[in-house]
Amino acid sequence: MVVHPLKIFILNPNATHRMTEEMVTAAQAAVGLSAQVQGLTNSTGPASIQGPDDAAACLTGLFGLFDQAQAQGADAVVVGCFDDTGLGQLRARNSLPVIGLGEAGCIAGSLAASRFSVVTTLEVSVPVIAENVRAMGLWDRCAGIHASGVAVLDLNAGPESIHRVQRAVDLTLASDPDLSIVLGCGGMTCIAPQIMTPRAAQIIDPVVAAAHMCLAAHSLRQN
Repeated sequence: MVVHPLKIFILNPNATHRMTEEMVTAAQAAVGLSAQVQGLTNSTGPASIQGPDDAAACLTGLFGLFDQAQAQGADAVVVGCFDDTGLGQLRARNSLPVIGLGEAGCIAGSLAASRFSVVTTLEVSVPVIAENVRAMGLWDRCAGIHASGVAVLDLNAGPESIHRVQRAVDLTLASDPDLSIVLGCGGMTCIAPQIMTPRAAQIIDPVVAAAHMCLAAHSLRQN
């Protein structure tokens, strides 16, 4: 019997194709031969998603990407935005496993340590993430949500962007060195390997977490 690798589709709600490629690369490296990871980019969406207005603007295109993924035989889908944009609506449309970056990252963070903090991009993203963490039932495990001050599209701009994210991580760990740190943006996957903490397991890349959860969700559904 020939066993075909799982087909995971990462749906990028924004229009920045580079970010799609970065997420696909990170996810594919994480799952290896267990899955084939493909990406779809919402060309009609905003260039990045920072706050509720951008999230609302991307929904129609995101739902269209989901239909494309289904038509191409997706076994599992990742919503490639830490705000988990449209996650509930997509889950209600079909029985296909749909994993959100925010949900996957925070669950992984809560498993890696007794408490976690989220380090994200701009302050405008903090209220949305906080509301989502409460909805997940993980607020008691969350030590805080912190903005690095780096815009989504500037995350790969060079050493200064990495330095600012690193500084936010360092300040967060200064008050509680035992926390796990969840990187609160899909665009941070390109710098995740360069963020340093006393223990490597403290950094949670939500793209990697979501890819592994796709494997787990699909496996559980087969049993």
